[in-house]
Amino acid sequence: MWKNKNVWILLCGEFIVGLGLWLGIIGNLEFMQEKVPSDFLKSIILAIGLLAGIIVGPLAGKLTDQSNKKMVMLVSGFIRTASVIFMLIAIKTGSVWWMIAFLIFIQISAAFYFPALQAAIPLVVEEKDLLRMNGVYMNVSTLSRILGTAVAGIFLSIMSLSMVYIASFIAYFLLFVLTWFLTLDESKKEQKSSKTKESSSTSFNDIFPIIKGLPIVFMTLVLTLVPLLFIGGFNLMVINISELQDSSTIKSWIYTAEGVAFMLGAFVVKQISHKFSPYTILFFFSFIIGLSQVLLYFAQIPLLSVFAFALFGFAVGCFFPTTATIFQTKVPKDFHGRFFSFRNMLDRLIFQVVLLITGFLLDAVGLPYMTVIFGTFSLLMTTFFYMKFKKLNIASQVRDKIS
Repeated sequence: MWKNKNVWILLCGEFIVGLGLWLGIIGNLEFMQEKVPSDFLKSIILAIGLLAGIIVGPLAGKLTDQSNKKMVMLVSGFIRTASVIFMLIAIKTGSVWWMIAFLIFIQISAAFYFPALQAAIPLVVEEKDLLRMNGVYMNVSTLSRILGTAVAGIFLSIMSLSMVYIASFIAYFLLFVLTWFLTLDESKKEQKSSKTKESSSTSFNDIFPIIKGLPIVFMTLVLTLVPLLFIGGFNLMVINISELQDSSTIKSWIYTAEGVAFMLGAFVVKQISHKFSPYTILFFFSFIIGLSQVLLYFAQIPLLSVFAFALFGFAVGCFFPTTATIFQTKVPKDFHGRFFSFRNMLDRLIFQVVLLITGFLLDAVGLPYMTVIFGTFSLLMTTFFYMKFKKLNIASQVRDKIS
């Protein structure tokens, strides 16, 4: 796997774009803290961009299945790079509307890029290396997030906000150039299935019977709701904790602790995957995620708030590589573009709802009670679906014995 140049291009590309992305995210938070006083209004602004990604999702899925994945990644990379211009105008004019334009185009870019990337990974490595590749890829993404947030904090203290976005622009442009060197051989996939051309030209809705016919895929999709409840309002919670503790440095501690723990989790999951089934891993760490949310009731205590985010980071570090591997191996490759586009749309829809709920609850009841509500819901949902899974598993064993 490590001798494959495409693996290194994808990993280096993720590291570069991650730096640019987190420079932009920290810049967005800084800009909104100056221009938008309400948490609920902040959540609405962020949700507008996510809505744009949801709208183009079906088109992104079909194009990914029908078109060259490298070309889809290149076009989306160009849109991502050009979108930074809108944010530079927003800073110059002090207008939130230009920031909204930036968020719309950056999310449209992501709506195309993510399905193409996820569909490209199985074409780059063998199936036996997928879990390792997904784990390493997520570790690189997390490392870029840790460095990106740290660098953004340093940049904001020594240079203007505009220069932070120019650095982000440079990172996006480097990824665009690097993508040109990617080589994806999709001819093998076409030879393996005589139905490829037919399935690529059918409707986006064809993915739903596939999901319904694969219980393991459906159950995994449902379980991803638990970490998304936490991630959807992640940045708003970090801002709120910073204000609650009257400390700007706590942001860096939280992002760093969560990121390092995520990397550790992504390493550990490879070791435990030989001993436990994917569903044991998913249910256990889904429960841990719920506990980490409840712990944030004590968010006013610096040590406990950092520990809660570290616990969450470790849990999702084990959770997400497992779900990615299940999706890549269980869903037929001919439907990867549409499936990952659907998943991307689902994630964005949940993000949008969670953002709005988080903003509303932060204004209405405050951070401690909001995290207890989210944590309790996550724990109840995990327990419910675990019981349902056990019943399905027992029923399946009975049918096997009868047959």
